[in-house]
Amino acid sequence: MTTRPAPAPPPTPSDPIRVLIVDDHPVVRDGLHGMFGADPRFEVLGEAADGAEAVRLVAQLRPDVVLMDLRMPVMDGVTAITRLAETGTPARVLVLTTYDTDSDVVTAIEAGATGYLLKDAPREELFRAVVAAARGEAVLSPAVATRLLGQVRRPTVEPLSQRELEVLGLIARGSTNREAAARLFISEATVKTHLLHIYGKLGVNDRAAAVAVAFDRGLLGRVTPPGRS
Repeated sequence: MTTRPAPAPPPTPSDPIRVLIVDDHPVVRDGLHGMFGADPRFEVLGEAADGAEAVRLVAQLRPDVVLMDLRMPVMDGVTAITRLAETGTPARVLVLTTYDTDSDVVTAIEAGATGYLLKDAPREELFRAVVAAARGEAVLSPAVATRLLGQVRRPTVEPLSQRELEVLGLIARGSTNREAAARLFISEATVKTHLLHIYGKLGVNDRAAAVAVAFDRGLLGRVTPPGRS
């Protein structure tokens, strides 16, 4: 488990927020540098083209906020965020990327990112996000917040038990309920009960759909689907 550093005191109102820009595209770095450098609320300390360089520069320059891309060569953004958290740096990491998939968002936040924004965010939204991140406040773009909320509300998928997998495996091989019961030394009624539980967990209504979904999810191992060689 990664230990998060203790919150650092935010910059005083009279001090500019010190920013480090991390992105593997020079055009993006130049654009962000020019945008933040033109606003007196911010001071751009430097730029990094990959996560490894970012980790070195954070230790050297001690920024307040790191604008971190995710997909970069040498060391990706999530790995860099994890390394920074392990060093105990007080710098806040604000992810700025074009990717908003569930896995990217959750992984970055779990690694220690203070916020997550998309590169199409308006200038003022980005400025507000950096100011908030410097204060230690969590920042999420509306699109990312919606994705996370949807993930939290999504019902948890309950895994099939070992017995349910055995029943489904026999059904996938073409066994009837009676044949499956005989093979497993249980009653036919018990097989039917297992099947009902399987349907509920897989979100299907019949045997064929259960087998199809199970194959799609890789639940049946090396069992050959009916009709396939």
